[in-house]
Amino acid sequence: MSDFDAIDSLLDAVGPQAELPPCQVRRELRERARLSKAQVARALGVSPSTLSGWESGRDPAGEVRTKYAYLLDGLNAKLTNETETTTAEPAEERSVASGTAVAAVASTSSTEPGQDEDEVELLAVPEPCVLCGRPAQQRVAGFSQHLDPSGCQADPAQTPKSSLTAPSAQVPRTARRPRPASGKDTAPRGRAFQEPSGPADLIHEAVHAVLAEHRGDVEAASAVLLKRAIPDAMRLLDETRKGARYDVIAHPWIPDILKKQTSRGADQIWEARPKWTRTELPPGKHEVTALDINGAYLSALKTHLPLGQLEHSTGFAHDRRRAGVHLITPPAWEHDAVLPNPIGQRDEPGPLWVTEPTLRLLLRLSGPKHRLCEPPEIHESYTSGATENLLEKFRIALKDARDTALADGDGLTLEYVKAMYSKFVSTMGESNYNRELYRPDWMHIIRSQAFANLWMKALKAHDARLPVVRAMGTDELHVIGDWRRVFPEGRGVTEVKVKDTYTAGTDAEASTGEMQ
Repeated sequence: MSDFDAIDSLLDAVGPQAELPPCQVRRELRERARLSKAQVARALGVSPSTLSGWESGRDPAGEVRTKYAYLLDGLNAKLTNETETTTAEPAEERSVASGTAVAAVASTSSTEPGQDEDEVELLAVPEPCVLCGRPAQQRVAGFSQHLDPSGCQADPAQTPKSSLTAPSAQVPRTARRPRPASGKDTAPRGRAFQEPSGPADLIHEAVHAVLAEHRGDVEAASAVLLKRAIPDAMRLLDETRKGARYDVIAHPWIPDILKKQTSRGADQIWEARPKWTRTELPPGKHEVTALDINGAYLSALKTHLPLGQLEHSTGFAHDRRRAGVHLITPPAWEHDAVLPNPIGQRDEPGPLWVTEPTLRLLLRLSGPKHRLCEPPEIHESYTSGATENLLEKFRIALKDARDTALADGDGLTLEYVKAMYSKFVSTMGESNYNRELYRPDWMHIIRSQAFANLWMKALKAHDARLPVVRAMGTDELHVIGDWRRVFPEGRGVTEVKVKDTYTAGTDAEASTGEMQ
């Protein structure tokens, strides 16, 4: 392809976007057609939460916009036909149909504008008529149009003869938008979830459908599933939230501390990621086992998440009914020789913003059961009413699918499930890959919960007299001794597996650099 061919191809791809009615009209069309958000979302290949955004002010783009416009025009035409069939008023005595925006573009006749029940807005600058495309100076129920049918009689050189007129009645009507000609079927194909029987089966049905579409080619199916793991995770979330007590607030106001300072920078939240290696081992030579914690982020979905918009507060008290982020002065940590600092390896002293799991971990360790540190000093907080079970059904659906895949030796489903929960967590902040959910507070909280879970496993090993050698990230724990009496072995989310074994100690002249 030459340079000019590439430019021509690019120019061909750039064209006018499909026109959409106002957001309130979109919702009204769907509701009048008695369609649920889930039904429409499934047909378009998006999640119900995305559709909610389109009905409340946001606009789709690209191919899905064309599909959405095609659907709305089809609903408009169908509802208009039903309205004209059931009414007893003669068509030639009606102007623009009244009552709704759908009916507003349904019929145009020679009746006086004053007889219409909709408010007519005069436009200072003419806009294209929704019926004929020629400039119109009136807008009814959000649609620019000619109130006089003669205004829609376009010049023959500009408008094709096959127009909006019904062949039999010869009355101008709203035409259904032609199906987009793209050289292929524009119906959403390959969307993972088709007619699901329930959240527990959504994932398996997705895998089976993609495998069938690619004739059993596991590699090709894997590429497709991993590519759409994010939207499919959002659809699964919507399915598991049906009938729930709380709604998911997908785009609340976010304080500046949760916003990136630069495009490639970070916000002000400290997640307390562990990166700790024991500086001095017990005397002698030891066999160290590197344990891998299964499904760390999957387990971390069970955490206290703020439900709504974060509210600012000051003071030292911690309300366990709320969750969010907190500015604290962490306590001194005097056990670094045997256990990692619960706030991670931090070089700078002083106050810092931490998440709910980190604060709760510090409060727990300062309590009467452990007494490992002093309580942290809380200066201010951004919190909301919280629940630990907001994502519980979502987590269980993923866990059950993972367990079944392990039992069946189904590596494809296993990788798909892992991609769903890991990408779900990593893209719910400021990400171009997931516009359906903007909750950087949740992202930090879930990550910190995974780190806190690892820290508690390190404490469990220490309390069982297993020397802890290293704790890294979300899933890496190195210990000395018979770890199987403390942790169950396996691949389940409550189990651990061996990642590596090595020898360390003074006799082997081992150093921290040799611990791989």
